[in-house]
Amino acid sequence: MKLQKETKDAVAHGKWYSDACGTAFALEVLGERWSMLIVRELMLGPRRFSAIRASLPGISAKVLTERLETLAQWGVVEKSQLPPPASAQVYGLTEWGYAADHALNELGRWAARSCRHNPDLPLSAASLMASMRTMQLPALSQARDMTIGFELGGEAFGATIRSGVLAIERSDRAEGDAVLRAPNARPVAGALYSGMPLAMLEEEAGLVIEGDRALAQQYLALFALPAKIDAV
Repeated sequence: MKLQKETKDAVAHGKWYSDACGTAFALEVLGERWSMLIVRELMLGPRRFSAIRASLPGISAKVLTERLETLAQWGVVEKSQLPPPASAQVYGLTEWGYAADHALNELGRWAARSCRHNPDLPLSAASLMASMRTMQLPALSQARDMTIGFELGGEAFGATIRSGVLAIERSDRAEGDAVLRAPNARPVAGALYSGMPLAMLEEEAGLVIEGDRALAQQYLALFALPAKIDAV
């Protein structure tokens, strides 16, 4: 009984701040180290424990287990079983967990406006794909319909623009009008946010572009980091 009480107390609203503000509650739910990044990794679909850990190389198996358990207690994450032939256990977001999407995107955009933000640090494939929803330019609303596939370090995604609205999701394989493949997220991040020439990324960073190359370039031009607004 004591263990049950401790578990309930661990997720009691007000334990940290005794503050009714929703921001305080959000910090109680996602404020522990790694929690928000775990939610980010799951925002594009459920993942196995090993895949989450591989995308967050600084986290230990013990801490990841603890954070997933706590997020499950809060009602943010839930476990499920993939159907055969996979038959593997995966972690995914609940409906309430997915509702954090807009808040995470806006928080990322706010942070990127600081000159202290270093876009050259490593980033996961999910982080890069999520950033496209945050860093899209107004021109995207006028872009032609298209589907762009991505394969980044073995993870596949599909990005579609329909009637000026962008949607991104995980997929079994990368396919579309154009497909970008890379050994990790860095080459595509360089094309999106650093203005690096595609030819250089293809020659030096392992980027491969298949299908409609001109359309791929049009897609990449629809994103940019926001202007900085703080002092050095």
